[in-house]
Amino acid sequence: MSDIQATRLLTPGPTPIPDRVRLAMAQPMIHHRKAAFKEALAECQELLQRLFGTSQPVLPLSCSGTGAMTAAVHGLFDAGERVLVVEAGKFGERWGQIAAVRGLECVTLSAPWGRAVSARRVAEALDADPSIRGLLVQISETSTGVMHPVQEMAAITRERDVLLVADGISAVGISPAPMDAWGLDCLLTGSQKGLMVPPGLSLLALSARAWARAERVRPSCFYFNLPQERENCLKNQTLFTSPVSLVLGLREALRMIFEIGLPALYRKQRGLTAMARAGVRALGLELFAPDHYTWGLTSVRMPADIPASAVVAEAARQCGVVMTAGQAPMKDAMIRIGHMGWVDWADLAAGLHALARALPRAPQSPYLESALDAWHAAMDHD
Repeated sequence: MSDIQATRLLTPGPTPIPDRVRLAMAQPMIHHRKAAFKEALAECQELLQRLFGTSQPVLPLSCSGTGAMTAAVHGLFDAGERVLVVEAGKFGERWGQIAAVRGLECVTLSAPWGRAVSARRVAEALDADPSIRGLLVQISETSTGVMHPVQEMAAITRERDVLLVADGISAVGISPAPMDAWGLDCLLTGSQKGLMVPPGLSLLALSARAWARAERVRPSCFYFNLPQERENCLKNQTLFTSPVSLVLGLREALRMIFEIGLPALYRKQRGLTAMARAGVRALGLELFAPDHYTWGLTSVRMPADIPASAVVAEAARQCGVVMTAGQAPMKDAMIRIGHMGWVDWADLAAGLHALARALPRAPQSPYLESALDAWHAAMDHD
């Protein structure tokens, strides 16, 4: 469709931008070293610490989520150290690629795409190799819609000299991940998913023991210097030029999040997840992540004779609903329906309708009724 305003964006990111956030970013430019920006960053910092569930500073980095992953690996581990990489999708593989560039020795703990790695397997791997100094894992594996049991993994790592580094790019602001309560040593996210801001800004926080490690690691990157970023953050500044408009948008998005509160936000996300999964099943399709699934997106396994890319293209053409196919080897075997950030039940209902219209065979059951029943049941559940 040519009219961009008619498009519903149901992708795993970027996600739709609320009008309030867009208007905040349209304000006249301010200087990133002057009082007005410092005030904005100070407010962001207070709200980010509440969102992350940490008493430690949350560093704003001018980069994508992959940049924050890179900053964490380079800032917490010396070349030659060993790390355990949880690999069950494209972004688990990315942890391994970043670690290899840093010169780390990777022990890989794999699971088939669509399945999670258990905390028991993590414990066994750490017991078998006491030289491992870090665990690199996604909370939500965006390429498959799987959620790893990171809370249980953290209960294991915090009893050892092992830092748990969690990619929360499609989890923070979507599902609970209270950093201090769970014992996460590093939690990072990007602006373009649950935080409802355009891409280009990442947020990263470290635990007290992770900071102790970061202070000992010799910097390997001029740009990503975490101790210097913290020093500037404590003065309501960034180390280098800030993405000013994105920070102003983030402040407005965080205000919106805390106007409703995290419990209500998580309740909505849980309801959207139940709605999507019920609707997909009622369409006669198979869920790609049957058990340990994320709240931010629903992955749909496509029948062998129906290519995902063709269905996604047809949904956009007929209904103006933008979804995504799979990644890497699952490109035509999976559709991913995003329902994170500024998305409500009506957007998701439109997405399910678009999916039904794009399929080569008509649905045999009342899929929207099933989806909405699941939404109401989840929202009514205490």
